[in-house]
Amino acid sequence: MADYKGIKGFKVQSLSADPAASQMAGGAWASGGAMNTGRDGVSSFGIQTAAIAAGGYQTPTTKDETEEYDGTTWTEKNNINTPRRLSSGAGITTAGIIFGGITAPGSNTGATETWNGTSWTTSPASLNTPRRNAGSAQQGTTTAALYFAGDVPPVSALTESFDGSTWSEVNDVNTARENPAGSGTQAAALCFGGAEPGASGATETWNGTSWTTSPASLNTARAYLAGAGSNTAALAIGGGAYPPVFANTESWDGSTWTEVADLATARANLGGAGTNALGLAYGGANTLTATEEWSAPAAWRPLNEGQVYYNTTSNALKLTKPSFPTGTWASGGTLNTGRHAGGGSGAQNAAILFGGQDPKSVATETYDGTSYTSVNDMNTARSTLGNAGQGSQTATLGFGGIEPALSAKTESWNGTNWTEVNDLNTARGYVAGFGTQTAAICAIGYPPDSALVESWNGTSWTEVNDTPYAYASGAGSGTQTAGLIFAGYYPPLGNQVATFEYDGTNWAVGGALNTGRNNAEGAGTQTSSLCFGGQVPAATAKTEQYDGTAWTEVADLASAIISSISGGISATAAISAGGAPGNLTSTEDWTAPIANETVTVS
Repeated sequence: MADYKGIKGFKVQSLSADPAASQMAGGAWASGGAMNTGRDGVSSFGIQTAAIAAGGYQTPTTKDETEEYDGTTWTEKNNINTPRRLSSGAGITTAGIIFGGITAPGSNTGATETWNGTSWTTSPASLNTPRRNAGSAQQGTTTAALYFAGDVPPVSALTESFDGSTWSEVNDVNTARENPAGSGTQAAALCFGGAEPGASGATETWNGTSWTTSPASLNTARAYLAGAGSNTAALAIGGGAYPPVFANTESWDGSTWTEVADLATARANLGGAGTNALGLAYGGANTLTATEEWSAPAAWRPLNEGQVYYNTTSNALKLTKPSFPTGTWASGGTLNTGRHAGGGSGAQNAAILFGGQDPKSVATETYDGTSYTSVNDMNTARSTLGNAGQGSQTATLGFGGIEPALSAKTESWNGTNWTEVNDLNTARGYVAGFGTQTAAICAIGYPPDSALVESWNGTSWTEVNDTPYAYASGAGSGTQTAGLIFAGYYPPLGNQVATFEYDGTNWAVGGALNTGRNNAEGAGTQTSSLCFGGQVPAATAKTEQYDGTAWTEVADLASAIISSISGGISATAAISAGGAPGNLTSTEDWTAPIANETVTVS
């Protein structure tokens, strides 16, 4: 008998912490020592075990206090020379610098002060444009600092660079804003968040000469946040839009922001220091003294679907599996040819979509998870055709449909061209299909309503056992020997909740959908499938997930849609492209994350 390890490739292990999607995903905040003087709008810099908080605001006073953190305790040090708040800083606890800010309502300062570990010295160099609420490259030094954006007023895009004796204006940020956060160095910095005046998630990278806007924005747009780390590995901490105030923390990997564990206390106008693996958050409105320490594990175990382990810390047996209840739809690329009722197969980041109604279409497009590319057309334009959904972007099958006459034609795709191969035995449209390029099933259809099933062996179609009754406009998923059809329309009963499971020979009744519908789409396997959209009789956005026994409602599509074109061999990563009403060009991408779940035994 095969054991679980032999099937999945894992053995049950004892682990002290749950596996995580990344090093940062395994991170957490813990309480640190309290500041002596609670305040917001401080200048901040340093590392988790050696940080500085200078100046700030404690109602109704602009402060000149300096405190140093040693990883456990805040200690009062010599005061800054110019009391200020909403200023910025850079450096380490033995060699730091602060600049800008506001000394009193309506009074911006350009004053610069350097810190030698004991006392502050006012520099003869002042900012060219005094301003507040700007960002800085926190890993800069006393001779190489960068200050960007802010409020003059108005909201500013200015960037200034310090060489130890002079501030020089350099290229502006692309998006003028106030209250952004910053990270990195004078030669390689990051600017993110802020207010334009509305809350912003915009992210820009600095290469020592100019700013480039990243296509990736913060997941939660906000201002008054803190930053830590470099321009390729940063933290975005807290912040606010007044209201609300956020506890959100996000990690930047050089191209993407990912939400990680929240602060224990939501706060804005806070100080931040450290790296994205060892960060620090302190102070904040309203005059908070609390400090929190962020730590991501140096050694972590990545999530792998199907892993079974015993967590020795929580004394729980756990399984790593897809978390469908937390799955979401997100906007994807735009089709070059808007249409509905076409065919599709492949993975979310490597799919192929073909045919459809636009009116009748031969268009074929490939999808890389971001954008579509038009490739060689099908030989015969048609809609409501079946597809081998478990095929790939370079090897799939399209069959049946309406030309407008009923079609029996079958075409095979080799990654470059479509080739006509042997026809179905019975021409029909509104079919349900599943399988691969060399082993597919074509089931049901219209007109008239059909219970016929045909099996493809890579060369020809053979009639096999019929479905329990005749109907049309259903969806399919799975393989030739473990397939599934669901939804559809049966005139005596209307929209279908029926599910039928196929084992390669016979059909069996499966769990019923929660919402009966026709012209829905599907993706996945017989024991893990997705049904989305369809006609109820109006268009619906409802999405359901099948676990081999029962359907469960999960997150809806953003838009109600009929006859979209599906792709995705997995129920954890699928696409819904095009659709009706009309001939849509939009795409939604479905993702269900892998998560750790406690195993319960009853």
